Amino acid sequence: MVKEIKMSAEEAIEYVRENVQIRDILEISYNRIFAPGEVLNIISEDEETGEGLRVSLQLNGEILNQVVDVDFKEIKDDLLELRHIKDGKITIVEVYD
Repeated sequence: MVKEIKMSAEEAIEYVRENVQIRDILEISYNRIFAPGEVLNIISEDEETGEGLRVSLQLNGEILNQVVDVDFKEIKDDLLELRHIKDGKITIVEVYD
């Protein structure tokens, strides 16, 4: 089952905050980057350091299989699409300006 929705960047970040959990698959498209992977950790915003919502991903891939942290505050303006896969259900979030 595939569900497609359109959201602003702020709404998409709120979607991640409320719906994405550890071990889900999250595919993030921003700027010219495509980062698909399994969610290892979700770190809430930190007002002291100014960091935004951060998601740690174990990237899927045969050549590049590393852990990356994605700070949604940093990529908010370049965010294009999120694909969230959980329990066989796929939610595609298309980000508009």
